Amino acid sequence: MLKYNIRGENIEVTEPIRDYVEKKIDKLERYFTETPDANVHVNLKVYSDKNAKVEVTIPLPNLVLRAEETSGDLYASIDLIVDKLERQIRKHKTKVNRKFRDKGAERDYFAYSDVNGSTPPEENEGDFDLEIVRTKQFSLKPMDSEEAVLQMNLLGHSFYVYTDAETNGTNIVYSRKDGKYGLIETN
Repeated sequence: MLKYNIRGENIEVTEPIRDYVEKKIDKLERYFTETPDANVHVNLKVYSDKNAKVEVTIPLPNLVLRAEETSGDLYASIDLIVDKLERQIRKHKTKVNRKFRDKGAERDYFAYSDVNGSTPPEENEGDFDLEIVRTKQFSLKPMDSEEAVLQMNLLGHSFYVYTDAETNGTNIVYSRKDGKYGLIETN
C-alpha cells in the first residue's frame, strides 16, 4: 500500500491537488505483482516566475524511484513525473524479470500486464544490456574533499573517488547540475 507524504512550498496542498497526485501515482501499482508498501514523498514547489516543480521519491526494496519535473503548469508537471517513473519501472522491470527468468525463479517481482489486462509497452530490450566496456584500476590517494574536487576538475571528470585523509574511508566527490559539488561518504 502506498502512503503519501505531500508537501507544498509556496503552495497550499489542496484536496484536489492531493487527489490528483494520488490518483496519478496509484497507476504505478499496475507494474507490480503485489502492491508494494512504500512511503511516497512528493514535494510541490511554485516559484515566483509561476513555474511549478514536482519532486517524487518512492523508496522500494532494492530500488528507489525518483523523478523531478519543472513546467509552467503544476498538473502537467505531475503528469510528466508519472511518465518518468513509469519509464524507470519498465526499465528496471525488464532487467529484474530477465534475471529471475535466467535463474529459473518461480514468479516475477513485476507484473506482466496492467489492470486492463494489456501489456505495458516495453522499452527496447537491447537498451538494458549492462555491458562493461572499460575497466580501470588505480590507487586511492589520501586527501581532503577540496583537493579531490581540484583533482576532479583537473581531469575533467564529473566525479572523483579518493580516500579521506582523516577517516581513511573511501569517498566520492561529484559535480552537480547546479554547478556546485556533492560528497558521498561511505561507511
